[in-house]
Amino acid sequence: MKIASIQLEIKDGRSKQEMIAYTLEMIDKCKGADLIVLPELWNVGFFNYDNYHNDSEAIDGVTTTTIAAKARELNAYIFSGSFVEKQGTKYYNTSVLFDRNGCNIGEYRKIHLFTYKSREPELLTPGEKIVVADTEFGKVGLATCYDLRFPELFRKMTLDFGAEYFLVTSGWPFPRIEAWNALNQVRALENTCYLVSCNAAGVNQGVRFGGHSQIVDPWGYVIASSGYEEAIVKAEICHTELARVRKEFPVLKDTRIV
Repeated sequence: MKIASIQLEIKDGRSKQEMIAYTLEMIDKCKGADLIVLPELWNVGFFNYDNYHNDSEAIDGVTTTTIAAKARELNAYIFSGSFVEKQGTKYYNTSVLFDRNGCNIGEYRKIHLFTYKSREPELLTPGEKIVVADTEFGKVGLATCYDLRFPELFRKMTLDFGAEYFLVTSGWPFPRIEAWNALNQVRALENTCYLVSCNAAGVNQGVRFGGHSQIVDPWGYVIASSGYEEAIVKAEICHTELARVRKEFPVLKDTRIV
């Protein structure tokens, strides 16, 4: 599976429409990839809290329909990154996984909303459902940013739902980049899963994003990563290698919940 994680630069001066157009251009640069991943709230900017509700949309709104069309065009799976979804009077931090035909095969609403110096919990409703999607590559668990700090979510995705890959969309800021790097590796290592993360780059409302999007193997080794600037992180991974690691080091079979 050829992977491309697009570490987009978020710019305050870009409108939502301009950001969507720019992102489509970046996706085109990933032609030939089997899976393309985008960051968290890239079409509005995580720290643009005042725009959350105005820039919200339905699950089949302009952002997802545009990304679905691009998935069909490029014959690739695309993890949409997240957007503010409106459902009646509620708003969610939602991401969608599209298959090669542009079909929605998994929609995830962020369960753990960020409470530290953030208005996210004030404006949004937490999701309540763990999502692991079936793909031609295996079972793919979906997560968003702050979720990385909660190991029980990833353990449940693995033990209860059979996840073999984790996709993490994120808007993780610079000051805690050491934690980001460590959590990417340990979530993959402790569950013997591949982990693909896509963090934002740039400065949003005075807050610098940490970048360092990465692809981590089931041993917890980073096989591809980026720095702080906008970049496309690429790597090729193999389900056969995942199966080999799990057979050689059967930590999941050895797990005992007492």
